[in-house]
Amino acid sequence: MATDIAGLVDELRATFGRGVTKPYAWRVAQLEALHRMLLDNDELLARALAEDLGKHAVESWVTEIGFVANEIDHLLRHLREWLRPRRAAVPLFLQPARARLIREPLGVVLVIAPWNYPLQLSLAPVAGALAAGNAVVLSPSEHAPATSRTLAQLLPAYVDTSAVRVVEGGVPETTALLEQRWDHIFYTGGAHVGRIVLEAAAKHLTPVTLELGGKSPTFVDEDADLQVAARRLVWAKFTNAGQTCVAPDYVLGTRGVLDELKPLLEKAIRDFHSPDPSESETYGRIVNDRHFERVSALIAPHRVAVGGRVDAATRYIEPTILDGVEAADAVMQEEIFGPVLPLVAVSGVREAIEFITARDKPLALYVFTGNEETKRRFLTGTSSGAVSFNLPMAHLAVPTLPFGGVGASGMGSYHGEASIDVFSHTKPVLDAPTRPDLVAVVYPPFTSLRRELIRRFVAPRRRR
Repeated sequence: MATDIAGLVDELRATFGRGVTKPYAWRVAQLEALHRMLLDNDELLARALAEDLGKHAVESWVTEIGFVANEIDHLLRHLREWLRPRRAAVPLFLQPARARLIREPLGVVLVIAPWNYPLQLSLAPVAGALAAGNAVVLSPSEHAPATSRTLAQLLPAYVDTSAVRVVEGGVPETTALLEQRWDHIFYTGGAHVGRIVLEAAAKHLTPVTLELGGKSPTFVDEDADLQVAARRLVWAKFTNAGQTCVAPDYVLGTRGVLDELKPLLEKAIRDFHSPDPSESETYGRIVNDRHFERVSALIAPHRVAVGGRVDAATRYIEPTILDGVEAADAVMQEEIFGPVLPLVAVSGVREAIEFITARDKPLALYVFTGNEETKRRFLTGTSSGAVSFNLPMAHLAVPTLPFGGVGASGMGSYHGEASIDVFSHTKPVLDAPTRPDLVAVVYPPFTSLRRELIRRFVAPRRRR
C-alpha cells in the first residue's frame, strides 16, 4: 500500500501530543484556511463536482461550497464562546469548592465521507473536528474520484499537514484505516458499511458518530398549500438527482390530496428542469452504473405517473413520480436515493403516523400542514432525526440545529455547536480548597452529631 497508514496515524498522534492543535489561535487559523481554500478554488471544486455527479455550478455552491463556507463562518463567530469554561453548581456540603466544565479535544479522529455530497460531507465534519482542536484524517469517497483528487491536492496547500491528512482509496485503504486506533470515527454513508465501522471501532472501544439515512417520509395534509408543497417537494427530491440522505423518500396523503398534487408535481418538474430534463443543465446524473441499475429497477412501469425514462449510457433517470404505490412494493423496501418519488395513499393523519412508526426511525420527517394539532400529533407520535413543517431538507442549512439520526438512521449529531460537542470531551473539574475542610462532616467516626448533619445536608430529602 502506497501510504503507511499506521505511520501516518503515529505522526498525527505525536502532533496532538505536542499540543499543536489545542491553542485557540491554531484552530482559528485552520478554519480560516479552509474557508480561503473554498473561495479561492470554487470554480475548480465545482468542476470536480460536475465531473462526479453532473452538478450545476449554482447547485454546487448552494449545497456544497457555500454551505461549508457558511458552516465555517458560524464556527468562527461562536468558537471562543463555546470553548469558554462553564460554571457548575456545587452542593452546600462541598462548598467553598468550585466546579466547572471544560471542553477538551479527543485527539486523532477519522472522517469517512460519502460520494453524494463529497465536498460538504468531507469538509463540514473536518471543520468541526479542527474547531474542537483535533488532528484529522479524511478519507474521501472513491466513488467521487474528481472531488477526492481535488481535496487531496488542495488541503495540504492550506492547512497544517502535521495535523490534517487525506487518505484516498477504496475498500483496502478504508479497511487499513479502520484497523488503527482512533479517538473518534465519524462516518457518513449507508447502514451496511456503518455496521462494519462500528464493529472495527469496538475492538478499540472507539466512539463513533454514524450519519446514515433511511426512508424519510412526507405527509401532505388536506389543508396544505398544494402548489407550494409541490414545488418544495420537487426541489428537495430532485436536487442532486435525488441522491440526498434527507430527500423526501415517499409521500403520504389521502387519495384526494394525491390526485390534486400529482399534476402540480409534474408542472414543477417541467418548470425547474424543462419538459425534457435530460437536456437541462440543472439536472444531475446518477453517480455510477451500479446505483443506476439499482434505482432503475425500482421503477415499476405500471406505477409510473410522471417520467420513468432512463438512459444507461449517461446514467440518466428522469424525475419520476410513482402512484398507487403499496407498502409491499420493491420501492418501499429500501431507501431510494435517486429521482423516484412514490405516492402512497392513506386515510388521514392517524394512518400516516401508523405507517411511519411501523418502519425504522427516519433521518427526517416532513409534514405539509397549517394545522397546529396535526403538527403536535406528528411531533408526539413519531420519532425521527429531525422534523420540518412545510419545507423539506432546509433544516440542514440552519447552523444552530444539530443534524443527525436516531435508531437505524444514525447516532450522534453535528453542525454548529453540536460539532464541538461530538469532537470534544466535556471534562468536569472540581477545585476544592483545603481550608475550611467542610467535607470533614462525612469522615468517620459517625457520632450522633455527624449523623444528624449528614442527614440534614448530604442525604436526599424526603418527598411528600
